[in-house]
Amino acid sequence: MPRRNRQRGQGLLEFALIFPIMVLVIIAIFDLGRLVFAYNNITNAARTGVRVAMVDQTSPNARTATKNQATSLGLTDGDVTVRYLTSDLSAPCPTPMILDCIAEVTVTYQWRAITPVIGTIVGPMTVTAISREAIERIYP
Repeated sequence: MPRRNRQRGQGLLEFALIFPIMVLVIIAIFDLGRLVFAYNNITNAARTGVRVAMVDQTSPNARTATKNQATSLGLTDGDVTVRYLTSDLSAPCPTPMILDCIAEVTVTYQWRAITPVIGTIVGPMTVTAISREAIERIYP
């Protein structure tokens, strides 16, 4: 009988040693899912913003469309950059804009893990998405 009781105690000890590691892995998977969600969200927001930017060529409308697409992340005006570049991306597009100009929307988001353990290990990460499209027509 004493030998059987020792085996039960051994199983409990092994579980007690593995349980914190299992919980940490599950929490890390949860935070990784949040990071992927944030990246997909800002990528879609950048695409939406560049679609607006290439059609009506006004930065405030493109910025608003971008922020509205990613409302769950709470983007601010400082997180969204709208630029109009020449076709070789080397310089700003001249005013008035011409059809060779490229609309570029850059979205930057500071991602932080919600769990303190993972947040201490990884720290905040800057997630960036850039979308570029050629201007389709000149806005009147």
